[in-house]
Formats: sequence, structure tokens, C-alpha cells
Amino acid sequence: MTTLLIAVPYLTVLLFLVLYGLHRSQLVWLLWKHRAELPPAPPRQLPDGELPHVTIQLPLFNEPDVLDRLLECVARIDYPREKFEIQVLDDSTDDTRERSKAKVADLVRRGIDAVYIHRTDRTGYKAGALDNGLKYAKGSLIAVFDADFLPQESFLRTVVHHFADPKVGCVQARWGHLNRETSILTRVQALMLDGHHMVENRARFAAGRFFNFSGTGGIWRREAIGAAGGWQHDTLTEDLDLSYRAQTAGWRFVYREDHVTPAELPEEVEAFRAQQFRWAKGTVQTARKLLGKVWNDKSLSFDVRLEAVFHMTPHFAYPLMMLLAVFLLPMLLVMPVSDPLSLLLVDIPLMIGSTGSLATFYVVAERAQGRSAMGALRRLPWLLAIGAGMSPYLTKAVWEGLQAETGEFVRTPKKGQSARPGRYRARTILPLVEMALTAESLASVYTALTTKHYIAAPFAMIFVMGFGFVSYSVIRERMAATAAAGRRVETPATGTAAADNSVAA
Repeated sequence: MTTLLIAVPYLTVLLFLVLYGLHRSQLVWLLWKHRAELPPAPPRQLPDGELPHVTIQLPLFNEPDVLDRLLECVARIDYPREKFEIQVLDDSTDDTRERSKAKVADLVRRGIDAVYIHRTDRTGYKAGALDNGLKYAKGSLIAVFDADFLPQESFLRTVVHHFADPKVGCVQARWGHLNRETSILTRVQALMLDGHHMVENRARFAAGRFFNFSGTGGIWRREAIGAAGGWQHDTLTEDLDLSYRAQTAGWRFVYREDHVTPAELPEEVEAFRAQQFRWAKGTVQTARKLLGKVWNDKSLSFDVRLEAVFHMTPHFAYPLMMLLAVFLLPMLLVMPVSDPLSLLLVDIPLMIGSTGSLATFYVVAERAQGRSAMGALRRLPWLLAIGAGMSPYLTKAVWEGLQAETGEFVRTPKKGQSARPGRYRARTILPLVEMALTAESLASVYTALTTKHYIAAPFAMIFVMGFGFVSYSVIRERMAATAAAGRRVETPATGTAAADNSVAA
């Protein structure tokens, strides 16, 4: 009886995780099946007289470390000046306001059509800022770049010709990574995002499934935004929300895998946690808002609707992963290795469900951009580990996403070109649960070895790596931030104490 009480929930959790793994394999298969559809048609250079008017929106909130770099990069975009407008949508509460106003004035003196728009409150957060900017925008096309993105000079001329098709509502470019090789954390993030862009987006686009505007590095038809109901702020992923509303309204999206917009990855675990928390919570909110409508829309094919289920629910894997870590130790204790059923239920499913589909998924993503397959395989254990280590905090995000309240849009602090961390730092909850799970996972490793569950031992060790890495990193970063704040406290000879500019999540 005890064995059943442990085995049933364990196997249920494992079953759902395997389903998500099989879905990744299906995306790889779709990518191969529809490979002839990729990449989309090469750029068609339109004469200047035929180019549409474009507004580039740059939503900012306290971005002093990347402001100058962003505006200089956008100002260099190759496009007729009379058909190109820059909107700086600044909700900042710090000196970013004065700096961005001065920079916009400098651009205007250089003959660039640039405007500065500041709101006195953050109603709607980023979605509210974008919606407010639309009231004043001149362009029929609206490009959006977050503060840490650096569009290439050829961006507009590369993508605008797609809008000659009146059904195209959005074009999304691939993300690149400025600081991919900085640390194991940035290398894992780059691999995760490469999987999203080089497998998920490409497969969904080529196979005619829905995919989403990624919030930045893309361009919208203004008419499509309005027809889909505009930017709404009842979720924290306004990009995913609008994307599904637009596509269910009949607008077509184009993915440009061959045009890369580089961006900065978070280099601190707390910043990464804050970012992932927002994405997880917002995606669950969007699923709560739209998934029922999409599923019941019989004008959409079953394949499109089924893919939407997986697209809007991937973060439910985090509570499942945490439960797997919790159940693993008792499962190892009650299932003797001498029992063949034990090998079938514990060891082999762990090996196949945890690595097989993921390895294929990320190898395909890396090979698609000319990178090494072995590089992906070497990073895979750390990807699994960090994903597991994030699972307790993101389980909280999933739970909050199921609630009615939207919550605060907490932007990810950016470092910019400084060799030191930026002025702002993320502040997340202490990793107490992660510390407890590190201890339990160590017990699972010991139990796997002593009970001769040798195949299970490495996977238990991945949990140790993940929970331990997150716990250690958050505590180390918190201590470093406290020490840095102490050094910033000015002596009586230099003035008053510096303000605390941490960002809560």
C-alpha cells in the first residue's frame, strides 16, 4: 500500500513530463517535415518611394546603463529619414528621464525624427506605454525594441517587404546573445533561447501553427494591433496575449530566422529568476485568459489548437519537476533494484524522459545556426540542473498566474557595457525551499547508490546541482549587493548615503 501511495503520484508526474518531452520531439519532427518552407523568401529591396512609414517604439523604465547604446544603435538604422520615427516611451522614475530627453534632443539636432514621451504613472506597465505611444505614432508599421536590444542597420529594409501581403500582421526576427560566453548561466540561457527560436518558432511558422511576437525584435502592422483589440495589460506577457488575439482574428505572422537582433542576457541568477518569473506568470495568465477561447474555436484546425495548448502551458512543467524531486527519494526507498519493475518504473523513464527529447531538441537548435552539437550536449546537464533549480520559484509564478490579479511588471535589470553590475539589481525571495531540496536530493543520490539504482543516481545529482547552484548563487549575489551598498554609503566628507535601487520581484 505504501508503495502505491508513492508510486502513483510519482508516475503521474513523470507521465506529464514525458508528454512535454514528446512534444519537443514533435516540434523537431515538424521542423524536418516542413524544412522546405524555411527560411522565408529572401529580402526584396523596395524602392524608397514604396517604403511604408515606420515608428520604432523604445519602452524604457530606469535604464540608465543601456540608454545611450540603444538610441545610438537605433539612430543608425538604414531607412529614409522622412519615413522613420523613433518614440522613446519613458516611464522612468530616476535620472533616465533627463538623460533620455537630452539624447532625444541630440537626435533631433542630427535630423532624426525622434520624440520623447513620459508618463506620470506606469498604468499597464510596458503594454500601457506601448498603447500610449500608438496615440502619437506616425507609422503604419510599429517596431518594438527593449532597452537591451541592438537592431542591425538593415533591420527595417530586411523585414518591411513582408507587409506587402495585406494579411501579414507581424514579423519577428531571431534573438542573438551579446554575452553568451560570459558564464555557465548565460551559456544555458542562450541554449534555452536558441531552442525557442531555432526549433519552436521555426517549426510553428513553417507548419502553419501559431507562434508569438517575442515582445521585442519584431515589427507589427498597426492595423493588426487595433483589429486584435490593442495592447492589453491584464497579463504580464502582453506580447503572447496580443499575438494569439491577432492570429485568431486572421492575421498571419512571419518568422525571420536569418535576421538576428542581438541582446543582453541576465548575468545574475536573481535577475534571471525575476525575468523567468514574469514570463511564467504571464504565460499562465494568458492561458487562463485565451486558451479556452482558442480551443473552442472550431474554425482553427485541431493541430493548431493542440499546439496552442502546449505553447501556453509549458511552465506547468516546473511544479511537476519540483514534485519529481520530492518523490524521487521515497520512490528509491520503496522500489528495490532487484525488482525488474523498479528498473522499468524508475531508472529507464528518468533516463529517457529527462534527456532523450531534450538532447535532440537542443542539438537541432545549435546545428541550425552552425554551432557544435557537442557544445549543446555538454551544456545539457547544466540546462537540466538550472531548470530544476528554478522550479520552486517558478512554481510560485504558476500559482500566481492562476489567480485573478495581474501583478507588477518587473523589468529585468540590464548591465550594458559596464564591467560591473548595473545600478539596479533584482531582488527575489530567499531560496529556502531550494536549500531544503538540495539536502533531499543529496539523500536521493546516496540512496540511489546504496540501493543500486545506479541509473537514477546521475539524475538525482542533477537536482543537487540545480538546487545547490540557485541557492548558492542567490545568497552570494545578495551578500555582494549588501557589501556594495555598504561601500556606496558616502562618508560625511562626501555627502549623504546612496539610495537603495533594488528591484523587487
